[in-house]
Amino acid sequence: MSYSHPSPGGSLPLFNRVNSNSSSRVSTSTLEVQSVSPDFSTQGSTDLCYEVSSKHRKVISRNKWPTWLYHIPKPAFIAGLLAIFATSYLLSLQGGNLVFINNHLSIIGSEIIVSVISLTIVTVMLYASRMRSNTRRGALLVIACLFAALYCYDHGERFEHHGFYNLLVFLAIFVPLNLAIALFYVLWCKIDNFLAYFAVFLVVGGISACASLVHYRRVFDQGTLGALQYNLGECEWTGRNIPFVDLLPAGTQNFWAGSMYCRPESQKIKATVDGDGVLRVACESEDKDVFVDILPETREWPLKDKDMWHKFNHLVLKRVVRLPYSSSRPFVLNETTQAVVVRCGSSSAIVTRVSPPLAKLPVYVPPSDSDTRSSDSSNSTQKPARFIASGAPQLQLQRPNAIYLMLDAVSHRQFYRRLPKSAQVLKTIHRPGSQRLFELYRYHSVGFSTDNNTKAAYLGEIYPTRPNPLPIWAYYRDRGYITARIETGCEDWAKEYTGKSFDPLDYSVGNRSLDYELSSPFCMPEFYPNVGNAFGNFKGPYAMAARCLYGRYVHDWAFDYLYQLRSEFRENRAKQLASQKDPRPYMITTTFLEGHEGTGEVLRTLDNSLATFLESMRDSGELNDTVLIVAADHGLHMGLNFAFLQNGRIEHQNPFFAMSVPEWLHEFSEKYQAEKGSERVSPFVANEQRLMTAFETHHTFRVLADWPEFETDSWRRSLFAAQKAGRTCEEAGIGAGFCMCKIPDAWQQGYSRPARLDTKKIKSR
Repeated sequence: MSYSHPSPGGSLPLFNRVNSNSSSRVSTSTLEVQSVSPDFSTQGSTDLCYEVSSKHRKVISRNKWPTWLYHIPKPAFIAGLLAIFATSYLLSLQGGNLVFINNHLSIIGSEIIVSVISLTIVTVMLYASRMRSNTRRGALLVIACLFAALYCYDHGERFEHHGFYNLLVFLAIFVPLNLAIALFYVLWCKIDNFLAYFAVFLVVGGISACASLVHYRRVFDQGTLGALQYNLGECEWTGRNIPFVDLLPAGTQNFWAGSMYCRPESQKIKATVDGDGVLRVACESEDKDVFVDILPETREWPLKDKDMWHKFNHLVLKRVVRLPYSSSRPFVLNETTQAVVVRCGSSSAIVTRVSPPLAKLPVYVPPSDSDTRSSDSSNSTQKPARFIASGAPQLQLQRPNAIYLMLDAVSHRQFYRRLPKSAQVLKTIHRPGSQRLFELYRYHSVGFSTDNNTKAAYLGEIYPTRPNPLPIWAYYRDRGYITARIETGCEDWAKEYTGKSFDPLDYSVGNRSLDYELSSPFCMPEFYPNVGNAFGNFKGPYAMAARCLYGRYVHDWAFDYLYQLRSEFRENRAKQLASQKDPRPYMITTTFLEGHEGTGEVLRTLDNSLATFLESMRDSGELNDTVLIVAADHGLHMGLNFAFLQNGRIEHQNPFFAMSVPEWLHEFSEKYQAEKGSERVSPFVANEQRLMTAFETHHTFRVLADWPEFETDSWRRSLFAAQKAGRTCEEAGIGAGFCMCKIPDAWQQGYSRPARLDTKKIKSR
């Protein structure tokens, strides 16, 4: 093997590796490249891979590079790129409130891209070109110092300081990009005619990717029983909706976060609570000491104690009472205790129950100054018009139950992308003659985050005009419903979003609480950090890793309590019907946060449990008298897809929504629409294809709470009535800055165009 070193002037022989057997057949003239600047090649190297095999040589002329590059010393060139990297990354760290981040997201994303490109060029130069060892080591040291300094400067995980999120986005782009470049470089150096093979790969891969994108674009609009129809006059999602994210295999975006499965506890614990409140515990290892943590009942805590950002989880831990357990004597729980944590050695398990039982539940009397049965019309000189449903004994006897499962940050497409089992089960819920399932394809969020969207659903307005706004469950409780809520994020919705309107010494809001509430188990430090940032990327309710608590998914503990609530309520309902009494209806709301994280991958862990729950609802016959709503507040508002692609922006504004209604309620709605409505259409089928928001969800809740005598205005604004065709965002209550579904100009002028999907009308189901 021979090496030719550069001469001070004239020609510069290449740095080559020549096979001795073929050297005699190699022309000397081909081993030289002319006109190379001494500044750029001081160390006598080429900047690419040149290799001569026994049969072939790869010689790339450097005359193809811009001449001015050769007059820049490499250290100076690298220093300039690192300065661009550091400056652009620093600019991407600009922070502010939610509105600021939303308005500057494109700029922040562009600055991260510039920093990635700059550092990538430096990285390629370091491993693909020859330079002094000290120069390479110095560059690597500077890069390491820059990363350390930038991390120390901002590694926050909030809107004001979001450095850690920036770092994750940077690495999510930088690492795969550089691995791909390195692989390309190695293969190009090792394989003859690699560029030809690579061109074939690009063509085949491009065709395959385009075909997949066409398929996923078609799938984007599909639903459980139908699809979004491109009807004349209805709005369309704006921009080029290309779902590149669907090309990524499941688990790609957070594979580095570890397994998506929860590691079982080392000791198996069997614990139950009987009807008398006696707790019985059996540990796998009998020699282990057993303790029971009595979790506090948070239902009637004052608002000042439920501040999520300051003290709620700390007060829960402070008020936990730990007692030793002995099987030799009964361990009786207090009647107000909803949950305990049983600890056996290093293993733990949560035990929940519905207490007090309905038979012992105190009679609730709404406060006279905030009774929603009278306060709704207190500011009006004329009482709202009401309608009494009649025509069937069934309608007069039954008041429908309501179960609302709120999936945080789950778009319409994300539901089908990450919850395929649940989607399949949801399809089987549709059973004409028993219950009907409907889905809203143009369901549009009314704000950026949970704040505005849940206010619209629970309050009916984003900026409350009433002095003391009450959530929808207070509306139900005032009308005799049994109310229950499960919060899996260690928070109290009413405190966070309406608490400022009430005295901090009030319990819940307006001195009124739910009948049952479960939140304290989800404040345990094994899941919800009690030190540092509780909303980190690797632990807590917004983590990108599997969200586990005592060997199970967090949502599984919530489903346990949800099953217990249903069992208790259904048993009570059956007893009342058997004694010919009007059954007391119930309203349950549950929040699941698995969709709220930047990769969109954690949501997959919810699929099995949600599918099982939907199956139990379907098979129990409960849907004959229960309205079930599975819906999201908004789509994913973080991550690569949202930050850089129009598809992510569309998904953010198109949350999932599906509703199952009993057959008798469906029949009444159709009949009422035919008699009182402005259109002779099925309200459910019509609304599936029209622009809808959480405001319609709120009025749907209100109609159900008032049944069988409801306000005609609420009915007109609910999902039980056909909403106006061709609604604009302004008419639907969506701000111009958030509107993502607009009526095409050609359609506004009366022209139609070919639909991208099958435009056959979905027949009334």
